[in-house]
Amino acid sequence: MNFDNRNQSSLTRKTPRKKIPSSAFVAQGGNLVGGGTNSVLNALAGYLRYLEGTGRDDWQELHEKLRSAETRSGASFGALFGPSLRLGIISKRSVFDEAIKYEKDRNGGFLSPFGYSAITVAGAIDTVSSMEWYYLLALNSRRGNEGAHSIRIWRWNGHLIQYAVAGHEGPSILLVHGFGASLEHYRDNLDDLAEAGNKVWAISLIGFGKSEKPNILYTELLWAEMIKDFVDEVVAEPVHLIGNSLGGYFAAIVAGLWPTLVKSVILINSAGNIVPEFSSIAFLKDRQISGPAKFGARLLLPFLRLSLKNIVADCYPVKKERVDEMIINEMTRASHDPGVVYVLENIFSINLSIPLNYLLEGLGEKVLIIQGMKDPIQDSKTMLAMLRKHCPGFSIRELDAGHCPHDERPEEVNSIIRQWVTSLET
Repeated sequence: MNFDNRNQSSLTRKTPRKKIPSSAFVAQGGNLVGGGTNSVLNALAGYLRYLEGTGRDDWQELHEKLRSAETRSGASFGALFGPSLRLGIISKRSVFDEAIKYEKDRNGGFLSPFGYSAITVAGAIDTVSSMEWYYLLALNSRRGNEGAHSIRIWRWNGHLIQYAVAGHEGPSILLVHGFGASLEHYRDNLDDLAEAGNKVWAISLIGFGKSEKPNILYTELLWAEMIKDFVDEVVAEPVHLIGNSLGGYFAAIVAGLWPTLVKSVILINSAGNIVPEFSSIAFLKDRQISGPAKFGARLLLPFLRLSLKNIVADCYPVKKERVDEMIINEMTRASHDPGVVYVLENIFSINLSIPLNYLLEGLGEKVLIIQGMKDPIQDSKTMLAMLRKHCPGFSIRELDAGHCPHDERPEEVNSIIRQWVTSLET
């Protein structure tokens, strides 16, 4: 939502905060709408009518919170009303009905075929429609559980996250996929590693696979925090953390910021760089998506859908037969999910400036690098040369594979991982 300039001065003007008796917010100074059903429906009415302005104190407060929560176009509805929806104070159907009714009232009883005239209506309807989509997707995944591992659902920051788990005893291993992939990318690693006497988890990160893709800002620190919370809340013990591509970089962040949660790190053709004599800098959490990024994502998405099989095949130069219908169909399906464009917009702003050697320096000899030497995305020879020179404690295994050796040559990678975990656990 691009709110008009009449409201921008209120964002910087400092005024004394007063308590509003009819406030819809759970806590003074907070931004979560709560209370009874009537209170939340009243807040919804005020939200939808944002563009009309108001003299009511409670709606003025709501509009101020709306502007503050609008970190990106349309994000404010989920931020303000998400908890009330998840707690059942109001239903997704009631939000949809109220939004449509208001839209019709604005347009003489009609709905335009060219979109909604009120930007708040679009934000509300898009949010509840997306929430319903992922609820049904999670329900379907649970019903389809079969095989050695099971699909489970975890709620993180209110969003539905899918993960798989196999094995009942032994060291815990967590598998983290890269950009555009999902837990299915570890289809031939999960059960094999579990059969070797490990508890193995694979997660579809928020914004990927069948996990929810909410309208939020996605950053490398957000994904790292999610992995940290998963280890803390679901696995409930330190893990051997394995990541491919960008998933490797996220794993390195987790190891650098929360080392007590990590027994070792295995990076499989990881994103990131080696920068000698690097000094500490702060992570930048507050970011905005630029206009060119939004436009570029919408142009890029159709191209990716049409070219997906060729793009993935390039990452499997040795065993192209591994690029089968299962992996392509799931990636194609996910590319049509609600909210996928929000994730794609953020690919232009992911920050890889903190080098791997800085993030992992505290792990000493508990880092294993598995590198496919025919990676079309990164220069494997240069990467390994830098690792050997500046990270002498790291163990390195070279494979005749591309960007995803864990899926291109799963038997070899599984064997390396099993030996690595056993050596550290005995």
